[in-house]
Amino acid sequence: MEDKKKLVISGSVKLSKEIKEFVDKIENKYNVLNYPKPIKEENFLNNYSDVHKKFYFDIENTDDFLLFNYDKNGIEGYIGYAGFAELSFAIIQNLLHGKNISIYILKYPSASVSCKQEIDLWLSLGWIKIFEKY
Repeated sequence: MEDKKKLVISGSVKLSKEIKEFVDKIENKYNVLNYPKPIKEENFLNNYSDVHKKFYFDIENTDDFLLFNYDKNGIEGYIGYAGFAELSFAIIQNLLHGKNISIYILKYPSASVSCKQEIDLWLSLGWIKIFEKY
């Protein structure tokens, strides 16, 4: 049997319900290493640090990375600062460390997304792609 590709999903934790539904639909195709989940309030600062360290470690060790930039707060293709940082980190793994991570965004962002120019550039360079429907 063929091994499933490893996948890390990035995105807003406020979309964790939608992301979990997405994970449930694709888990037969992917081994999902990590995706946004609410952080426990108890000992929040330590948990926050540990969660982020593990998330970035999983990005370093994934085959595919998906920024789940679903619509949020009336913004189509929303990309927040943390998601953009994680997307950038995945790109840096390929550029500096010779990784071959396939990097995707769920959908094309609207003009109101602050990093849209970078997304356009990275799409044109082939560094990222729009995710094909599962």
